[in-house]
Amino acid sequence: MARVAVISPPFHSHARPLAVLGASLARHGARVDFACTRAFHELATGSGLGFAELAVTRNANHGVAESTRQDDAEAQRLREFLDATFDGPTATLLTQARHRGDDMLAEPERVLRDLAALDARLRPDWYLVDQLAYAATLALHCLGLPYATFCPGHPSYLPASPDAHFGLPYAWPAALKPAPADLDRLRAAVAANDAAFTAVFQATARRHAPDGPEPERAFALCSPHAVVFNYPRLPWLPPAPGGPEPLYAGHLVPHRGTTALDEAWHAVLARLTAGERPLVLVALGTFLSARHDVLATAAAGILRHTGASVIVAAGDRVTEVASHPLLSDVAPDRLHVARTVPQQELLRHATAMVHHGGNNSFTECLHAGVPALVLPFSSDQFAIAHDVERAALGRCLDPNTLTPESAGSAVAGLLTGGARGTTDLGKRVRAHGPDRTAAALLTTMSARL
Repeated sequence: MARVAVISPPFHSHARPLAVLGASLARHGARVDFACTRAFHELATGSGLGFAELAVTRNANHGVAESTRQDDAEAQRLREFLDATFDGPTATLLTQARHRGDDMLAEPERVLRDLAALDARLRPDWYLVDQLAYAATLALHCLGLPYATFCPGHPSYLPASPDAHFGLPYAWPAALKPAPADLDRLRAAVAANDAAFTAVFQATARRHAPDGPEPERAFALCSPHAVVFNYPRLPWLPPAPGGPEPLYAGHLVPHRGTTALDEAWHAVLARLTAGERPLVLVALGTFLSARHDVLATAAAGILRHTGASVIVAAGDRVTEVASHPLLSDVAPDRLHVARTVPQQELLRHATAMVHHGGNNSFTECLHAGVPALVLPFSSDQFAIAHDVERAALGRCLDPNTLTPESAGSAVAGLLTGGARGTTDLGKRVRAHGPDRTAAALLTTMSARL
């Protein structure tokens, strides 16, 4: 029996798919421990996994970013990020680049010590580490411990060519292409981050593993054995890193029934879908639910320009969305606003979705066969939105110029079959998933170690 330790940063959107994959590894005979902060203990044990406490970054998101308790510096960075989203892609990505060291590589020496202590306690055969937990990857490299890499976002998060950089989208959707001067500024910022992170990686490796190979490039450091991409294999994607076995999971949605809807949600669905009304889910993820202006605009457009009902995931902005002037005259049988929603289960009942281009929302829509209107704000969302357009899985609009008319028109097109690629690619994606990926990962790691 293989003993595996899964390392996740303390972000709900990362921990949840990793726990699903960990549970699949356990079903295939592995003994799996989930290493994260204490807030994710219940997720681990509820997935049938052991739990080990490990913090790989100072910031966190336990489900709704605004209400996650953090220190003043982390909370200030979150406010700066959300403020930047109002100024468009370049401002947001530049803000993220400026925050990157504090967000992702704040305490490499402490993480190395903590991971060494965890290894002494658990003695796993190998690790599965989230690629954005950079301090953990660096620690595993320095300690000479075997690991597989989990890429939680777009595959281009793991740069494989000299001109590719983490934080610079490999491609852009038509509605959000920056001007050349803005791209130059962004390219300079991400290249500076690349150099700064690599300097820290190399200095740390020289101190703790002077006889081992020096990391050539921080953001490209990954397992030499296997990389799991939580993404479908698309023919136009950038090349995967040479050396490790690339495993494209397609999706990491658990088996049906794992997260069944309760009676209250069944009542909501009955009310909203009475008379065979179609249902549209509007959700912008655990960080961007703070953009209640966009949530309200999208919901109003759908309600005015289609016959669908709408469920909105509003995080800590339920009051702002529900009381928004654009939604003042909405009939209660067509709108439901909630703090959080069981997205995977609701997608089984939805006809379309509006989301931010987050990787989980993208792959969950594919798994459910649901087309999407994508409103990207940050990170890899622009690359994902590009792929949605190119694969004919939906539409993309600029969230900062969104109007009820543009949102309503776009969703009306989706409801009438305007995303022709959804059915075929969805079938291929459903054929993959966590169990098939877990089996392939166990086989690859067993063969290579």
